[in-house]
Amino acid sequence: MDFKKLSKQAKKIVDQRGGTESLKQDAQELQNIAKSKGSMSDKAKKAADALKEPGAPRKQP
Repeated sequence: MDFKKLSKQAKKIVDQRGGTESLKQDAQELQNIAKSKGSMSDKAKKAADALKEPGAPRKQP
C-alpha cells in the first residue's frame, strides 16, 4: 500500500472541502446531529444533508 499516495489523496479531499477548519465544523455539526432527538434514520438523513455543504453551519429544525 502506498501511504504517500493515500496521504496526498486525503489532503486533496480536505482542501476541496475547505481545509481543516471546515472539517472541524463538519465534525461538530455531525456530533450535534448525533446527540439530537429523533430516530436513527432521521439522523442519518440530516447528516447526509449536512455533509453536502462543507463547513457550512445549518440550522437544526
